Amino acid sequence: MRIEEIKPSQRKKGRFLVKLEGGEILRVTEEELLRFGLRPGEELDDGGLEALRQSAKASSVKAAAAGMIGRQALSKAELTRRLVRRGAEASDAQAAADWLEGIGAVDDPAYAAALARHYGQRGYGPARVRQELQRRGVSRELWEEALGELPDSSGILDALIQKRCRGDLSDPREIKRLSDGLMRRGFSWGEVKAALSRYTELQEE
Repeated sequence: MRIEEIKPSQRKKGRFLVKLEGGEILRVTEEELLRFGLRPGEELDDGGLEALRQSAKASSVKAAAAGMIGRQALSKAELTRRLVRRGAEASDAQAAADWLEGIGAVDDPAYAAALARHYGQRGYGPARVRQELQRRGVSRELWEEALGELPDSSGILDALIQKRCRGDLSDPREIKRLSDGLMRRGFSWGEVKAALSRYTELQEE
């Protein structure tokens, strides 16, 4: 297969368009131009052409991965899943995620800690944070360290009860309404029960 033309991409900085005989266009990096020794008029044998196609595909997935991470923090597993959903082969997606992890652009421990702080500041408890960490593909071995970023649950619960209590906590229906809502936010029944007791004592003083 003969290379008819090579020109810089107008849309992607650092990328080049390699137009092949028959109209196929491969998008490659400058490093690939040098590594494969590409130039207009060159004939590529079947093996060389396939190697170039695979390399161009992998570098395109890396570029897409870098763009995703540049727009939004993601776990390594989230990034891999999104790349596959966009049509990347699993091996290319994994290689791109490994590459970004290697240069520090993907950092699951830091991501898990930031996620815990975010939900803690919004008034959510440990169970909800664990649920989010699992949903976002963060490894279980990172959960406990991330949960250490959460603020003290008692202070959050006291503030939430002050804000949400609508009446006398001698009413079982009010206790159930408050308790259910707080447990849905990721707090345990023991934590909620203790907070309700603190609120009752405060009201009685």
